[in-house]
Amino acid sequence: MKNFKTKYGRFSETGNEYIITTPRTPRPWINVMSNGDYGVTVSQTGSGYSWRTHAQLNRITRWDQDLIRDEWGKYIYLRDEKGNLWSAGWKPVCDEPDAYECRHGIGYTVITSRNHGIETELTMFVPVDAPMEVWQLTIRNTTRRARQLSLSTYLEWGLGQAPDWHREFHKSFIETSYDADAHAVIATKRLWEVPTERGHWNTNWPFVAFHASNVKPASFDTDKESFLGNYGSPAHPAAAASNRPLAKKAGNWLDPVASLRHNVRLAPGKETTLVYVLGCAETADEARTLARRFRTAADVGVALEAVSRMWNGLLSTVNVQTPDDSMNLMENTWLKYQAISGRIWGRTAYYQTGGAYGFRDQLQDSQLWLSIDPSRTRDQLRLHARHQFADGSVYHWWHPMSEVGLRNQISDNLLWLPFVMTAYLNETADHGVLDLAEPFLDDPAPQPMYDHCVLAIEKSLTRFSDRGLPLIGGGDWNDGLSAVGLDNKGESIWLGHFVHRILLDFSGVAAARGDHERAGRFRTRATELCEKLNTLGWDGDYYYGATKDSGERLGSRSNTEGRVWLNPQTWAIIGEVADDERAAQVFDVVERELEKEIGPLLLTPAYATPDTYVGYLTRYSPGMRENGGVYTHGATWAVIAAALLGRGEAAHRIYAKLNPVNRSRTPDVYCAEPYVTPGNIEGPESPFFGRGGWTWYSGSAAWLYKVGLEWVLGVRATVHGLAVDPCIPPSWDRYTVRRVFRGAQYSITVENPQHVACGVAKVLVDGAEACAVMGPRAKVLPLPAPGATHEVRVILGAA
Repeated sequence: MKNFKTKYGRFSETGNEYIITTPRTPRPWINVMSNGDYGVTVSQTGSGYSWRTHAQLNRITRWDQDLIRDEWGKYIYLRDEKGNLWSAGWKPVCDEPDAYECRHGIGYTVITSRNHGIETELTMFVPVDAPMEVWQLTIRNTTRRARQLSLSTYLEWGLGQAPDWHREFHKSFIETSYDADAHAVIATKRLWEVPTERGHWNTNWPFVAFHASNVKPASFDTDKESFLGNYGSPAHPAAAASNRPLAKKAGNWLDPVASLRHNVRLAPGKETTLVYVLGCAETADEARTLARRFRTAADVGVALEAVSRMWNGLLSTVNVQTPDDSMNLMENTWLKYQAISGRIWGRTAYYQTGGAYGFRDQLQDSQLWLSIDPSRTRDQLRLHARHQFADGSVYHWWHPMSEVGLRNQISDNLLWLPFVMTAYLNETADHGVLDLAEPFLDDPAPQPMYDHCVLAIEKSLTRFSDRGLPLIGGGDWNDGLSAVGLDNKGESIWLGHFVHRILLDFSGVAAARGDHERAGRFRTRATELCEKLNTLGWDGDYYYGATKDSGERLGSRSNTEGRVWLNPQTWAIIGEVADDERAAQVFDVVERELEKEIGPLLLTPAYATPDTYVGYLTRYSPGMRENGGVYTHGATWAVIAAALLGRGEAAHRIYAKLNPVNRSRTPDVYCAEPYVTPGNIEGPESPFFGRGGWTWYSGSAAWLYKVGLEWVLGVRATVHGLAVDPCIPPSWDRYTVRRVFRGAQYSITVENPQHVACGVAKVLVDGAEACAVMGPRAKVLPLPAPGATHEVRVILGAA
């Protein structure tokens, strides 16, 4: 397998690590590590932050969003007998190392540095079963003389809302102490920024934070002023640079930090290991227990092995081997890891610290669980159903812990519940989920999940214009169209395509449930909507995007800015609105007008002038994000559209353009991490054309995984069973997919002797020809017995 080496780093031989060989990457390249509750970000410099449950409401350590300096974090300083000062990561001291390497792995990061004859190896991870993180630091003396070192850890307590922009206020409520038996600094806070029945700012932070070490510290401090020095800096803190003991200050009235000091003497060639922990417990007793948990390197090894086992279990249910090594890397490992650790569990990263659940965001992300552990998708559906109102509307987002949410006019949120439910049913055939009952936000009486889904659809069907098209409200999928329909007159063509898709799919769910009246009504509405979209929504050569409240078209050939939009074209194909001729025509427009070397733009040309009747999209600089850039989430849908048309070369080409492994082959242009998807790539009207941003916290990871597996490689769940419908570059000879489906293991080998893009000529299951035909191209494999293993051979060509 290729390692895709650049001057900044490469993938490891297994592909499970990205090895960064210099701290000076174009932007911070981070890892997001989470066990589903506690989490950590760490960059290649050693900076980052920690949280529990919610990265904005329950931040453990302070951090400031500054991707240029990247100098907020949790650090370990080293000082030698000559007074040389450096840090185990490059930041914050930035002492020039003789050698440096950061290995971001699946669930861990290891930073190795050699400074002044001392080699350090710092391993950081989050245990699978505890609200804490572990730092294991091994120190080696590579010189021929004995060395005397002092080590000082340092972090700033946040303990609640982030950013705590009013520090002089918030520090007044934090109290620190030192527990000598636990070798731990303990921190509590008498204020938490969540509403209560007795008003705001009137409840305790309900946790106890701790920072501890396995070896008893020589001294400690919890006062920022005494550690940094008055007007001091984390780059050269007075206490770390001194051989004097730390001040041992604790209590109230301080600007609270945590620092532990250890003095280490190393003979020539010798090494020693220290273990530090940081965490967030629910009680003081639990904090002391967790502080003592990792006293030996063996304890750390057992916990790190458990992390590896957990991730191996999650990532191993699907494996692909194709002629495209960059696709293999992303499909097998990094897209799944990003979506789970960064988007579903962490819901935070450097570009957006987040913490909330987006109603449509994590629902879409949860589709990734379907090929891993479908029960987690079911849990996500139930969670979101509990954040729906009895009239079918939903929160746009809500905060766990406080349960404060935002109800707005964005028009597509509620429809992702039936959309993802349909995907879950296709994967599992578990129709019992529809009978599971969940309450509404404004009605505690539980109602079946089927009713939750139907209410969402029925509510959406009431939001139509007099012309028979869906109202856009305060935005459709594209939040940036935030003012197009605030007067409840503007329409969305993309939303029409999306509603059409849902009506077709959920009419089948309703019919299977015996709800024939509703099934028939949904099919009738779909027929009527399709006719309206193809007459009122057609712009001559393609579908326009929307109408303003005034009736003016957007995304139309009549516009000078934003003349062509991507989503109305791709979803006309996905939603089965366009007939064969129009589907081919609008995709030709996508390829001709929107597709660039970085992928398909969300719209073109970019808006140069802000328009108060369109929304904040027009206020981005031209070429940035939704305004004329590649918005990676939406761009993945072009892969599905190409595959539905049988354009295998185009489907893979667009996938490959969006693949960060390929984008980062010019790393100083792309800037972003090579191993996770960005939210956006700047378009041709930006002076930074090709620059990626908003990495990790992006719905593109789950969608790129889904379109790669299901639409390029063509192995996807349907109501009838597991379908095989490849749409690949004709040059490919063969590839394999190993996938679990409904409790059975399928090992699928696809052969392409005639070098076609699509079309299954023959399928052999365990040596016998057997499958059902589904449409002109796809074949459905026989339904499995749970626990069975099947060898499947698929031969492409003319049937």
